[in-house]
Amino acid sequence: MITRTMLLRLDTSSTSPIYLQIAAAIRRAITDGELGRGDRLPPARELARALDVNMHTVLRAFAVLRDEGTLEMRRGRGAVISSDAVRADLVRLVGELVAESRRVGMEVGEVLALVEQEMR
Repeated sequence: MITRTMLLRLDTSSTSPIYLQIAAAIRRAITDGELGRGDRLPPARELARALDVNMHTVLRAFAVLRDEGTLEMRRGRGAVISSDAVRADLVRLVGELVAESRRVGMEVGEVLALVEQEMR
């Protein structure tokens, strides 16, 4: 079953933890331009109620996004998309590229050549 709220989709049949699904959905909304710098997310309690999950699950997703630089947590203002959100998303993707490159046994020079080729 897929649950929707605002721009978030959760797949309750997935083996991926709910908090990671929430974080991924927020990242996707940023990448897709649905959320941008300075946009405020709903309060954790409200979002948890809408998603029918525990508030601490939402807070854990917010903490992941805060730690990677995607969200700023402001007292009295809640969770706000940071000015570095797009950069943080790119840094995360580079990390995934590096991990996958290592997994398949690519050398640094090969990866850099691929990146240079794509940048042109």
